[in-house]
Amino acid sequence: MTTWTVGDVAVHRIDEVALPPATGPWLLPDATPDVVAGQDWLRPHFADGEGVLRLDSHSFAFTAGGLRVLVDTGIGNGKQRANPAWHDLDTDYLRRLTAAGFPPDSVDLVILTHLHADHVGWNTREVNGAWVPTFPHARYLTSRVEREFWAGYAMDEARAQMFRDSVLPVEEAGRLDLVEVPAAGVEVAPGLRLIPTPGHTPGHLAVELTSHGRTALITGDCVHHPVQLTHPGIGACVDIDPGQSEASRRGLLDSLAGTDTLLLGTHFAPPTAGNVVAHEGAYRLAPVPADSP
Repeated sequence: MTTWTVGDVAVHRIDEVALPPATGPWLLPDATPDVVAGQDWLRPHFADGEGVLRLDSHSFAFTAGGLRVLVDTGIGNGKQRANPAWHDLDTDYLRRLTAAGFPPDSVDLVILTHLHADHVGWNTREVNGAWVPTFPHARYLTSRVEREFWAGYAMDEARAQMFRDSVLPVEEAGRLDLVEVPAAGVEVAPGLRLIPTPGHTPGHLAVELTSHGRTALITGDCVHHPVQLTHPGIGACVDIDPGQSEASRRGLLDSLAGTDTLLLGTHFAPPTAGNVVAHEGAYRLAPVPADSP
């Protein structure tokens, strides 16, 4: 189990799967081996010796304001996906979540930074041939802007399938709550704030946790990989609005640089967390180790 302490809150990383080496060149095509080679601090944790990026799929679980919270739900098991790395997985994610002290029936709040397939998969699990909410007592939260954007979007079949198996069952069960998120963010529980970081998707959110004067920030896909700290202009091939995505990323990193806020990357390989520090006109990540077992 990997855990960081933020004030009096224990934040657990719930691992799902390491993403294959081909993910980096596809997702962040401008993060070439030459670009990575110029940043020694990325190796060996965030890139290998050949400059290939390391990326993971995981969630974060913690208790805040008396609520047991899960941020993003990964890819999920048994989902039919166009991306071979996400297709028909069979992982022990739920066992890991339970081992961290968060059995599915105990989760009160699921925050979805956005509605992409690798962030909503464990929203549901298959029971007797039907997809049902994995967390039956939880409120699932996402931005109203996010949901309304996809409601009006001409989806291809792969995305429509994802909505059918991982979003609509939660909605139809009355478990999905849509939140208005102003520019200053919105508190959804004591010490728990949603921060708008649009661009990757129109309603994309980052999640800020504060406890006893300490703060952590969960990136979602505003920042996919630490290479984007050094090169904030590097965007993802699936950004809906690349210019807005870059502006959100730069604004977020600038607000964190030089502070003791713990940045928790939703796709960052271990060590996953760190402080943002200014470096040569941009930023870098100073890793913060997880608590000792």
